[in-house]
Amino acid sequence: MESVARVLQNNTAFRAIVRPLANTWVNLSGYRRLGLRYDDLLREETPIIQEAISRLSRDEIDARNFRHRRAFQLSLSHQELPSPQWTKPQDDYKYLQPLIEDVRLEQAERDAFNSMTYVQK
Repeated sequence: MESVARVLQNNTAFRAIVRPLANTWVNLSGYRRLGLRYDDLLREETPIIQEAISRLSRDEIDARNFRHRRAFQLSLSHQELPSPQWTKPQDDYKYLQPLIEDVRLEQAERDAFNSMTYVQK
Protein backbone atom coordinates (compact mmCIF):
# COMPACT_ATOMS: atom_id res chain seq x y z
CA MET A 1 0.00 0.00 0.00
CA GLU A 2 2.88 2.36 0.72
CA SER A 3 4.25 1.81 -2.77
CA VAL A 4 0.91 2.91 -4.27
CA ALA A 5 0.97 6.04 -2.12
CA ARG A 6 4.53 6.80 -3.23
CA VAL A 7 3.61 6.35 -6.90
CA LEU A 8 0.60 8.64 -6.55
CA GLN A 9 2.61 11.30 -4.74
CA ASN A 10 5.25 11.29 -7.47
CA ASN A 11 2.70 11.32 -10.32
CA THR A 12 2.49 14.90 -11.63
CA ALA A 13 -0.83 14.34 -13.42
CA PHE A 14 -2.42 13.03 -10.21
CA ARG A 15 -1.05 15.97 -8.23
CA ALA A 16 -2.32 18.42 -10.87
CA ILE A 17 -5.83 17.02 -10.38
CA VAL A 18 -5.77 16.68 -6.60
CA ARG A 19 -4.00 19.90 -5.60
CA PRO A 20 -6.85 22.27 -6.61
CA LEU A 21 -9.33 20.01 -4.83
CA ALA A 22 -7.16 19.99 -1.72
CA ASN A 23 -6.82 23.79 -1.77
CA THR A 24 -10.58 24.16 -2.15
CA TRP A 25 -11.14 21.77 0.76
CA VAL A 26 -8.74 23.74 2.98
CA ASN A 27 -10.42 27.03 2.06
CA LEU A 28 -13.87 25.62 2.79
CA SER A 29 -12.79 24.26 6.18
CA GLY A 30 -12.32 27.85 7.39
CA TYR A 31 -9.58 27.33 9.95
CA ARG A 32 -7.27 29.77 8.17
CA ARG A 33 -9.95 32.46 8.48
CA LEU A 34 -9.60 32.14 12.25
CA GLY A 35 -5.81 32.42 12.09
CA LEU A 36 -5.16 28.74 12.83
CA ARG A 37 -2.69 26.35 11.24
CA TYR A 38 -3.41 22.73 10.33
CA ASP A 39 -1.43 21.34 13.26
CA ASP A 40 -3.48 23.51 15.64
CA LEU A 41 -6.50 21.30 14.82
CA LEU A 42 -4.95 18.04 16.02
CA ARG A 43 -6.51 16.42 19.09
CA GLU A 44 -4.35 17.08 22.12
CA GLU A 45 -5.81 14.22 24.15
CA THR A 46 -3.53 11.55 22.73
CA PRO A 47 -0.29 10.87 24.61
CA ILE A 48 1.77 11.08 21.41
CA ILE A 49 0.56 14.58 20.58
CA GLN A 50 0.91 15.70 24.21
CA GLU A 51 4.53 14.58 24.16
CA ALA A 52 5.12 16.30 20.81
CA ILE A 53 3.61 19.55 22.11
CA SER A 54 5.83 19.37 25.19
CA ARG A 55 8.85 19.29 22.85
CA LEU A 56 7.91 22.55 21.13
CA SER A 57 9.91 25.66 21.90
CA ARG A 58 8.43 28.11 24.39
CA ASP A 59 7.81 30.68 21.63
CA GLU A 60 5.95 28.13 19.50
CA ILE A 61 3.81 27.03 22.47
CA ASP A 62 2.94 30.67 23.21
CA ALA A 63 2.04 31.31 19.55
CA ARG A 64 -0.09 28.14 19.47
CA ASN A 65 -1.94 29.15 22.64
CA PHE A 66 -2.54 32.64 21.25
CA ARG A 67 -3.95 31.22 18.00
CA HIS A 68 -6.25 28.89 19.97
CA ARG A 69 -7.54 31.64 22.25
CA ARG A 70 -8.08 34.09 19.42
CA ALA A 71 -9.92 31.45 17.34
CA PHE A 72 -12.08 30.54 20.34
CA GLN A 73 -12.98 34.19 20.94
CA LEU A 74 -13.80 34.72 17.27
CA SER A 75 -15.92 31.57 17.25
CA LEU A 76 -17.86 32.73 20.32
CA SER A 77 -18.59 36.08 18.70
CA HIS A 78 -19.42 34.49 15.31
CA GLN A 79 -16.73 36.52 13.55
CA GLU A 80 -13.70 35.96 11.36
CA LEU A 81 -10.42 37.76 11.18
CA PRO A 82 -10.04 40.47 8.54
CA SER A 83 -8.72 38.87 5.37
CA PRO A 84 -5.18 40.34 5.68
CA GLN A 85 -4.84 38.51 9.02
CA TRP A 86 -5.93 35.09 7.72
CA THR A 87 -3.29 32.38 7.80
CA LYS A 88 -1.59 32.38 4.42
CA PRO A 89 -0.87 29.04 2.71
CA GLN A 90 2.90 29.56 3.01
CA ASP A 91 2.50 30.16 6.78
CA ASP A 92 0.39 27.00 7.21
CA TYR A 93 3.33 24.63 7.51
CA LYS A 94 3.33 21.48 9.61
CA TYR A 95 5.31 22.53 12.66
CA LEU A 96 4.11 19.65 14.87
CA GLN A 97 4.18 16.74 12.41
CA PRO A 98 7.98 16.12 12.57
CA LEU A 99 7.81 15.97 16.36
CA ILE A 100 4.82 13.62 16.24
CA GLU A 101 6.70 11.33 13.87
CA ASP A 102 9.74 11.37 16.19
CA VAL A 103 7.58 10.46 19.18
CA ARG A 104 5.89 7.64 17.23
CA LEU A 105 9.24 6.21 16.16
CA GLU A 106 10.57 6.42 19.72
CA GLN A 107 7.45 4.72 21.04
CA ALA A 108 7.72 1.95 18.44
CA GLU A 109 11.38 1.47 19.34
CA ARG A 110 10.51 1.39 23.05
CA ASP A 111 7.75 -1.16 22.42
CA ALA A 112 10.10 -3.32 20.38
CA PHE A 113 12.74 -3.13 23.09
CA ASN A 114 10.22 -3.96 25.84
CA SER A 115 8.87 -6.94 23.92
CA MET A 116 12.28 -8.57 23.52
CA THR A 117 12.69 -11.91 25.21
CA TYR A 118 15.73 -12.86 27.18
CA VAL A 119 17.19 -16.20 26.29
CA GLN A 120 19.64 -17.59 28.82
CA LYS A 121 22.30 -19.97 27.54
